[in-house]
Amino acid sequence: MLYLRKLKSTRYKRTSRSCQRISITTYRTFSQTKYDVIVVGGGHAGCEASAAAARLGASTLLVTHKIDTIGVMSCNPSFGGVGKGHLVREIDALDGLMGVIADKASIQFRVLNHTKGPAVQGPRSQADRDLYKNYMMDALNQYDNLEIGEGGVEDLIVDDNDNKLSGIILNNGKKVYSSSVILTTGTFLSGKIHIGEQSHEAGRMGDKATTGLSNTLNKNKFLLARLKTGTPPRIARDSIEYTDLEVEYGDNPPQPFSDLHTKEDLCKKQLVCHKAFTSPETSKIVLENMHKSPQYESGDGDGQGPRYCPSLEVKVARYPDRNHMIWLEPEGWYSNVVYPNGISMALPKEVQDRVIKSIKGLENAKITQYGYAVEYDYVDPRELLPTLETKKISGLYFAGQINGTTGYEEAGAQGIVAGINAGLKYGKKSDEEFVLSRGDAYIGVLIDDLVTRGTSEPYRMFTSRAEFRLSLRQDNSHLRLTRKGYEIGCVSEDRYKHYLNQESTLKKAMEELEKTILPIKEWKSYLDIPIQSTKPQSAATILRLVGVQFSDLVKIFPEKFGSLPEIAHKYLKAECMYASDIIKHRVQIENLKKDENIKIPANLEYSAIGVLSNEELEKLTKHRPPTLAAASRISGITPASLLHIHKKVKKEQMYR
Repeated sequence: MLYLRKLKSTRYKRTSRSCQRISITTYRTFSQTKYDVIVVGGGHAGCEASAAAARLGASTLLVTHKIDTIGVMSCNPSFGGVGKGHLVREIDALDGLMGVIADKASIQFRVLNHTKGPAVQGPRSQADRDLYKNYMMDALNQYDNLEIGEGGVEDLIVDDNDNKLSGIILNNGKKVYSSSVILTTGTFLSGKIHIGEQSHEAGRMGDKATTGLSNTLNKNKFLLARLKTGTPPRIARDSIEYTDLEVEYGDNPPQPFSDLHTKEDLCKKQLVCHKAFTSPETSKIVLENMHKSPQYESGDGDGQGPRYCPSLEVKVARYPDRNHMIWLEPEGWYSNVVYPNGISMALPKEVQDRVIKSIKGLENAKITQYGYAVEYDYVDPRELLPTLETKKISGLYFAGQINGTTGYEEAGAQGIVAGINAGLKYGKKSDEEFVLSRGDAYIGVLIDDLVTRGTSEPYRMFTSRAEFRLSLRQDNSHLRLTRKGYEIGCVSEDRYKHYLNQESTLKKAMEELEKTILPIKEWKSYLDIPIQSTKPQSAATILRLVGVQFSDLVKIFPEKFGSLPEIAHKYLKAECMYASDIIKHRVQIENLKKDENIKIPANLEYSAIGVLSNEELEKLTKHRPPTLAAASRISGITPASLLHIHKKVKKEQMYR
């Protein structure tokens, strides 16, 4: 049954110390049976898709099993990280919701890889689960042309003659019409939960699976397969002994995700996380009970789970002598639940109890929800166009885990692209498409990887997947994408004006850096660093040097650079530092493209290259691609590794 409910949401007022709860009530009415765009699923892909379509002016319906779970964080209570943080920043640059709401709901901010170069730094935020969900509902309720319905979708209405979509069929038989439908089914598509040898149909603990749509996709000859993901047991915060655990503090000052926020907009107080480790006893318990692990339908019975976020069972099987790290992450300001990041498991409940008590600090811990694995259907993403519309059925779009990805950020990134493209069909720009290239954005890298290479395991974004990562930094996301978003119609006037002001400020600052030129002797009098050149140098050239920060230039030229915000300091430093490297890297990529048909020797010893990851070694050894072009089409082979293979092959050719 589909109906619109009275939506009660809790908003939170920020104070200088923490967050205070205040309640409001909003209303919706289910007003029609035909919409420009229908979005199925209220997870991170669905929220971004429905909001994006609505921003483009399309009358939009978001339909989900439970309105109360819209925007819920099913797994870890955090956003961002290396690669993933870039995606959140890009979603924000396109006026998406994730970054803004993660900032509002955050309880801790950190920049990962902060000691490395700007291109690989990843902003990350711990979020309050309840805050995030409620802020998301409030944000969706701001769109007058977006309605939110509760109900199950069982089938699609497709014209067999021309393979055009015309709507959805609900589980009560009711039809709702639209020529654009976006499926964002997450782990719900024929989802099955496993705990030990017990299993039952569900997309998430406590939520029913969607089975009818799997049948529909099969009937329409989509290529479906199974993937697996997992989640750890949750622990009561007041049952943990923190005394001997290492404390992990947030960054001070914090760095927001959203370009609309400054550090003053964020909570002044941050919660701490703690670091713990498994013990030899933990490994012993896991190994002794491996035979009680679930029998999966994917991965030859072992489960085809995320390579880079493996379960505790996989970690212990691979490295039985290691003590594995666990991050104890609070789930909210007022929550008594802690998320032990790093030990997802699907062992029987009694075994999970023993595992938890074998960890220092958790000897008396109480489990509030047991860990589990969930298997679900996904569609081979090579069935999609770069717009995320399916090739088989016109008007049908897929976004999120249905395309084989893992993570909130990857889902949101696909959702916003699918929503924009579906929404474009109903405006003045109905003949346009919104497609980001690999050189435009990590979103472009993500979608291109999926639609050209496909994936046989849950796909996670890393900075190493991008050819142009020196250009695709998280600090310049708005400069790369906000104008594109505005021109297509998905960025508001207010955000665009904010962007234009920033763009103008940064452009003037860069021009000032270029024309501020001093003799080397004078630079040396200001800066205690070695400078090789003897010719006068610009401030931009000096800023490229290791050890020189923008703050140094502010001290020397306060009248020129003193008024710039700190976020501008980081951007200008990165632009100057990478200027020559970006040119060199683009030349390397062009040379690689020219030689893409060069033959790779059948007996090439990939392990001798020295820099390839275990995943790359495994796949290259298995597939033995005949050319560089063939190697580039293998999922998981990064552009950087292709450059190393190219160099190795050329070197071997020289010595023949």
